[in-house]
Parts: sequence; C-alpha cells; structure tokens
Amino acid sequence: MSYQAMTKIVAFEVQPHEADDLKSLEKENELVLISEPLRRENVEGFVDAEIICPFVYSQLDAGVLSKLPKLRLVATRSTGYDHIDVQYCRAQGIPICNVPTYGENTVAEHVFALLLAISHRLREAVDRARNGDFSPAGLEGFDLAGKTLGVLGVGNIGRHVVRIARGFEMSVIAFDPVPSPELAEEMRFSYRPFDDVLSQADILTLHAPATFETNNMLSDAEFSRMKKGVVLINTARGSLIDPRALIGALRNGKVAAAGLDVMADEPMIREEAELICSFYCGRRDLRNLVADHVLLKMSNVIVTPHSAFNTREAVSRISKTTVKNIEAFLEGRPQNLV
Repeated sequence: MSYQAMTKIVAFEVQPHEADDLKSLEKENELVLISEPLRRENVEGFVDAEIICPFVYSQLDAGVLSKLPKLRLVATRSTGYDHIDVQYCRAQGIPICNVPTYGENTVAEHVFALLLAISHRLREAVDRARNGDFSPAGLEGFDLAGKTLGVLGVGNIGRHVVRIARGFEMSVIAFDPVPSPELAEEMRFSYRPFDDVLSQADILTLHAPATFETNNMLSDAEFSRMKKGVVLINTARGSLIDPRALIGALRNGKVAAAGLDVMADEPMIREEAELICSFYCGRRDLRNLVADHVLLKMSNVIVTPHSAFNTREAVSRISKTTVKNIEAFLEGRPQNLV
C-alpha cells in the first residue's frame, strides 16, 4: 500500500471492540481513537484532523465541520448519513463514505425479536415469573403464522425481513418505490400500493431511509387507514413516524402495540442536559421529545436503544469495512461514497 505519509485520522465514539480493527490504520498514519462524540465543545482539539471517523452521535453540522480546515474525508461507521451535513461537505469537496451493508440479517432478526416479544407478551411474562407468579392468566398473545406482514421498503434489510417472515408462515405484502417483480416472485410476496399495505397489514415494519419525503411517513392520516389493532415495528429511523400521532393511535386502539428501536429525538433522550444547548433547542421540536418520553412509559410499547445492529458479527463488519474505506481513499480509489 502506498499511503500518504502520516495522515491524521481521528475516530470518535470508539468502543473497545472496534479498537483492534481501527488500529490497523496506525502503520503509516497518525491515528487517534476517542471514546466521546465529536461536538462543538471539543472540535478545537482536532483542528489538524484530515480524516474523521464518527459513529451516529457526533455533531457533524457545518458549524463543527468548518472548524476542521484540513478535513479531507468523513468515514462514518454507519449506513445512514443523515447525521452529516452532506450539502456542506459537497460544497467543500469533502467526500463522505459509509458502510452500506453490514447488518441486514442482524436488523431483520431484531425486527422479529421485538415482534415475538410483543406477540408472546415476553416482557410481562418475565416480570411475572421473576416475582414468583407462574400464572399465565392475562398473558394471551397471538400467532405470527397466518398473519399479514406489511413491509414498507424492500431494500437490503427488508428482503431479509421477508425471508424470515416466510419462515413463520406469514403472508407478506410490501411497498417500495422501485419494485422488483423478480424478487417478489423469488421470495413469494406481493407488491401493493402504499395505502393498500397500510389497510391490509396485521403487522407493519418500516425499512425506509430518513429523507425529506419520508419524514413523518406515518402520521394521523396514515394511522386512520390501518386495521384496528395493528402492530407496528420500527428499526429504521425515528423520523419516519410522527410520535404524537403514534401515541394517539396507541391510546385509541388503532395500534395495539409498537416495537421501536429508533425514536424521533434519541440524542435528546440520551442527554437531557442538552436541552439548554442552543444547537438542540434550535433544531428539535420539544413536543416530539415529550412524546418520546410518553412512548417509553407506555405498557404496550417496547423500546430498545437503537441496538438492532449491535451483534458481535455486525459490529465487526462495520469496523472492517470502515478500515477498507479509509485505505481505499488513501490509495486514491475511494469507495462506498454517498
């Protein structure tokens, strides 16, 4: 390999299990591993960084990125890149690379972990048994076999969801803006219009990216068209669902239960002290924050902390792909550009 001499690479939000893979970049570069996110408060300490390697909780708006005058590459250790000011990077000629595939089966498995926890009332059952009560009364669930699963987005993850659902003997209908009839025939599901999927599904699972078009993809109007008692699973992005509309649908019984690995304002939930920070208060709807807190307390909602990706195998694929992305960029053949 012919790296440029001593390129300064700073990786943020680094967990111990990622360090060994990332350290392979040390051979001909200056590598700094930081456990904290990159933020406005600490960016001055990294002004000489040429490559930054964040996860999803770093603050990567124009105000922060503009304080890195030597920046040549943003190598995010994630598939999504909505946490990065893409317009700023493009205007400055700073490429962004991501990890386009690493955990399709991993996230799909988490969909069914949430769904099975709901369908078999696992949270209540475990709590009851721990308290010494072994009565099954009031813990009646429902079978997945024979139910209609609606999949909104049949990309890499959505395809794995379809495959698993077929193993559970579920009927699968799906909406995708770019349907593949060959895929539908091969995997034995059918594409339907968006409104038909909403109205016919017993269970809905979301697998769409966070874009302007998908923001609040499910709101009051969409919930009103669903079957009464539908179950909703979201492992994609919190912005796909209007949280206040979801609360209303859960309270009136339109949605029987929800399994959420993502929420609209996760960063603020993680660090409520950020409420006093102008960055957050200027950009976030505090009504959504309140709604997210309400969802966390509802008995018919299961929330996991954006952990659907978090298996040993998937995390290893993330760090290894990121290293290859950085190596390819330094060799003049950038890959996985967004």
